[in-house]
Amino acid sequence: MNTLYPIFVKADQLQFLIVGGGFVALEKLEFLFKSSPNAQVTLVAPFIREETLAFIQNKSVKIIVKKYHRRFLRNQHIVVATTDAHEVNLKVHSDCQKRNLLVNVADTPDLCDFYMGGIVTKGNLKIAISTNGKSPTVAKRLRQWLEAVLPDEIDDLLETLRQYRKTLKGDFDYKVKAMNEVTKNLIK
Repeated sequence: MNTLYPIFVKADQLQFLIVGGGFVALEKLEFLFKSSPNAQVTLVAPFIREETLAFIQNKSVKIIVKKYHRRFLRNQHIVVATTDAHEVNLKVHSDCQKRNLLVNVADTPDLCDFYMGGIVTKGNLKIAISTNGKSPTVAKRLRQWLEAVLPDEIDDLLETLRQYRKTLKGDFDYKVKAMNEVTKNLIK
């Protein structure tokens, strides 16, 4: 059963901590900044790959070149552990659980409070895809397919519908019915 609850967070208003500086950290950073270019991130690792350093240039990433310590969790909201040291990832998870912080331990679904699924972005349209941690590859393929089939002009449609919605008078139920009537042919 898939019991995940999808939400969209304002990443520029939250503090993210990424523990690790390797290829997995780079993948998570790319994913985060693709969707949220103004995300606030701290990266802590005793070693950071050149590719990771090159990617985070000119981005709002605070770099701490040290081994992980629980004090780095202070003032953080969301934590992603990406090290190749299982004991470090377990420590990050345990420390986050004690502080009620959301944590994702890369490639370890049982130690994740959330998953970073596939995301399709076309202007103001954003679609999140999850496989409940079962197959990130399927989420990736669905993302690629949706990116290919959704027209670039979808943003124009969204703006037109927003303008139309602003002209509607009446209560919430009336507005919902009017918007449903206008958009019912979108999926035919």
